[in-house]
Amino acid sequence: MTQPAQDDETVKELVRQHWDGRAATFDEEPQHGIHTGEQRDRWLEVLRETIGDDPRRVLDAGCGTGVLSLLLAELGHDVTGVDFAPSMLERAREKARAAGQSVEFHRGDAEALAAPDDAFDLLTARHLVWTLPNPAAAIREWQRVVEPGGRILLVEGYWDHDEPWDEYEVIHDDLPLYDGRPPDELREVLLEVGLRDVTYEPLQDSTLWGREPRHDYYLMSGTVPR
Repeated sequence: MTQPAQDDETVKELVRQHWDGRAATFDEEPQHGIHTGEQRDRWLEVLRETIGDDPRRVLDAGCGTGVLSLLLAELGHDVTGVDFAPSMLERAREKARAAGQSVEFHRGDAEALAAPDDAFDLLTARHLVWTLPNPAAAIREWQRVVEPGGRILLVEGYWDHDEPWDEYEVIHDDLPLYDGRPPDELREVLLEVGLRDVTYEPLQDSTLWGREPRHDYYLMSGTVPR
């Protein structure tokens, strides 16, 4: 059933409530956290192959509990994580302290980042775009904070759930990319908002997710125009 349209602030507040409520147990799911050395090594391999070995200034948007942020820091990158849910950020900080990693975590809105122009070489986001009321505006904002010639790297998927759950029952109609999208469709979104050289590759290796993947996962990369 279609819900009445909500204003952006209401949508974002309900998104925050949802992820704050899941923070304490989020990493327990095999496809969310890092549970084995083999899983960790496979993610490091994927990121190293995609980004290269040179240290980057990275913004991890919608960083959640810091899964991607900590992997990037382990590879030697200078990482800042931003998320809208304070409980997720607190969990990320705890994990960074335990791992001895120096990652800055800040509360922020992925659609309106508190960062100057051209501040980063790379922006990453993992399963974020489906939670945003204005994904196209967000991707334009990400291009603003990444220097020309830098890259935007998305770990994404297509879930196609039967029914929305929890807070998403009220707001899913207000999220243009709710449930994710097949890679061809998301690629078109990125091209339409100005990214160049947009490519993707599947991420269906069960080692990455701690189980046989139940949905379509992929890695998508685009270049910020010079």
